[in-house]
Amino acid sequence: MAKHDDLLEGNDRSPDTEQERARAKLELFFEEKRERVFFYRQVAVQHEKEFFHWVTNRAITYLIQKGQIQTETRALITGGVIKLLWNRGYRYYKREAKRVVKLVEEYSNPEVGNALSQHGARMVLDGFARSEFILKGQETDEYRGRKWHETEHYMDMIFARDGQSYGIEVKNTLMYMGYNEFKIKIRLCKELGIRPVFAVRMMPTHWVDDLRQQGGFALILKYQLYPGGLKDLAKRIAEELELPVGTPRRLEDETMERFIAWHQQHVK
Repeated sequence: MAKHDDLLEGNDRSPDTEQERARAKLELFFEEKRERVFFYRQVAVQHEKEFFHWVTNRAITYLIQKGQIQTETRALITGGVIKLLWNRGYRYYKREAKRVVKLVEEYSNPEVGNALSQHGARMVLDGFARSEFILKGQETDEYRGRKWHETEHYMDMIFARDGQSYGIEVKNTLMYMGYNEFKIKIRLCKELGIRPVFAVRMMPTHWVDDLRQQGGFALILKYQLYPGGLKDLAKRIAEELELPVGTPRRLEDETMERFIAWHQQHVK
């Protein structure tokens, strides 16, 4: 099973100036929150408006090596491990660490993960259907007589409208999707003659630009979408871990309006 908190590496390395800026930012962050315990993914997501996840992770690693941040790796009962982080001056961290681990284990439960995956797909499917796109296929690697043979990947759904067809990939996760999968799905859509669309909580800006150059679109959702039945859990994650999760009943109108505006630019 994959680790819960592997260090992420991007497909490129950011300039040293960005890493230095991230180090300074995080040093201040941990100083201001001296009696808090965090974990890698949490800190990366909290700072993603300024830094790519892998830049934040490398900055954290540097601060650990310098002794400015303390760290501890713990096994999760749900599988994998979590890498905890706290200010070196925080002596009585164990109770706070226990609270953080317990909440992470709760939302890392495979049943919760499956519920989030299915819910994200339903929300996106509903958003496209309400916008009068026609569903042409689900979990498929073929379309209009063309089939993808290179790998076992498939697109979550295919929608069409006004003579344009789109392969939709949904990732209802806190972290970025895998870069290799990102590239494969773009090639898959090209092979099927459809435009790739990634409905994700967040995506690095240069991936968005690459996708646009390939004729695709990044439908950024901003939040990890939780079903109403997990509203209490989502609330605790948002409040206690300060992570971007929410329980909207449907995609925001603005989200689909952005896609429709882009779609209309390509209608012949």
